[in-house]
Amino acid sequence: MDKSKIWGLILGPIAFLILANLPIVLVSEKGDTVIAVAVWMLIWWITEAVSISVTALLPLLLFPLLKILPIGEVGANYGSPIVFLFFGGFVMALALEKVNLHRRIALNIIRLTGTTPNRVILGFMIATASLSMWISNTASTVVMLPIALSVIKLLIDDEDGFTKNDQNFALSVMLGIAFSANAGGIATVIGTPPNSVLIGLLENEYNTEISFLKWMTLGLPFSIIMIGISYLVLVKWMFPNRDLKFSASKEVIFQELEKLGPTTGKEKMVLVIFAVTVFLWIFRTLINSIFPTLGLSDTMISIFAAIALFAIPYNVKKGEFIIKWGDTSKLAWGILILFGGGLALAKGMSVSGIVDLVATIIAQSEISIVFTAFLLILLMLFMTELMSNVALVAVLAPVVAGIAIGLNVPILYLLIPVTMASSCAFMLPMATPPNAIVFASGYVKVPEMARVGVILNLIAVGLLVLVFQFVVPLLF
Repeated sequence: MDKSKIWGLILGPIAFLILANLPIVLVSEKGDTVIAVAVWMLIWWITEAVSISVTALLPLLLFPLLKILPIGEVGANYGSPIVFLFFGGFVMALALEKVNLHRRIALNIIRLTGTTPNRVILGFMIATASLSMWISNTASTVVMLPIALSVIKLLIDDEDGFTKNDQNFALSVMLGIAFSANAGGIATVIGTPPNSVLIGLLENEYNTEISFLKWMTLGLPFSIIMIGISYLVLVKWMFPNRDLKFSASKEVIFQELEKLGPTTGKEKMVLVIFAVTVFLWIFRTLINSIFPTLGLSDTMISIFAAIALFAIPYNVKKGEFIIKWGDTSKLAWGILILFGGGLALAKGMSVSGIVDLVATIIAQSEISIVFTAFLLILLMLFMTELMSNVALVAVLAPVVAGIAIGLNVPILYLLIPVTMASSCAFMLPMATPPNAIVFASGYVKVPEMARVGVILNLIAVGLLVLVFQFVVPLLF
């Protein structure tokens, strides 16, 4: 174990004990205890002294012990509808991966975009983003990496060796995959965990619902713009590959498609269930207006997809199903616990008066609303370079809600752009799994990623301030 983890392991509980036993009252007796628990969790999350999912279990132990909330109320957060929405999404992603449908989709997108160098880069970015909307950004990056490495190998093995243009192409492909995996997840509710943490907070604490379609009307255009800007910054500004020509990349794509063979019955079945689920998510509001007694929710639709994948037999005679329970060993159970911990922490902050206190302080100050939004977006975006974006949203979202109330601004106006900022970490390898995966390929150095990343981070901040000022008020 490295020193930072050892220090984090020790400092977390020590900071908790100090803050919980201060001679002065900062908020209230209960509020100070919640702050102490939050600081303990934050230290363990930042240092990753233990798994971030284990840290998320602390409220389940400490809140009842410290008389903040009874265990039944704390535990309810770990079984929140939003946790099951993501569970269904995970099962669907598992099915796509199990039958290799995600790989087929990605290869066909690259094939359609063309095989000139810049079009290949664009193809990889579109394919990665398209996958990242539905499966984890880690899985979408892992799928794309070996295909990208095969294309890059063609450039290394060609007549002129690995030239500067070749290096720029390799850099653009690798960084393009990472950046589009990060930005692609913003497009849908299930695309990236911070989105679901926010929606869970809104439903649990503020009785506010954002439908799958409503989120997409904002998230998808933002993702497309951010990916488009990333592409232009990479290929036109930072790493241009002028006069680079190769046609063999087309062969690689076709070879990979040939390896997959014709579309199987299993793939078609998963595709039908996937398409029906997305259709229901998008048209849920319309369906509910036609059949008012139905009361469909996004979580119910997600669970329908999961049950269908487990329960509809692929081969009745042999009793074969798309997904077996044993397959769920690959499911990201830790993320589901992390959601619960974040929601429990938010509940603790709410009942202890911390959110109300933040609101009161902000209401009495004379801070510009736009400047406050800018600072919060900037803080979230650059802090997420150093720690888990889910954990960060879990800690900061309730505070941001309090700030919005204090500024007399609808909470969605601030919470949505600040949450979206948590998925715009383009600068450092440790910021997100996609960044780390492409860095591990050996084609990307930290200064190169940081140089492009800081530009994209600042562009993202500017875009999100515009989203706060003009777009969110229009849609919500």
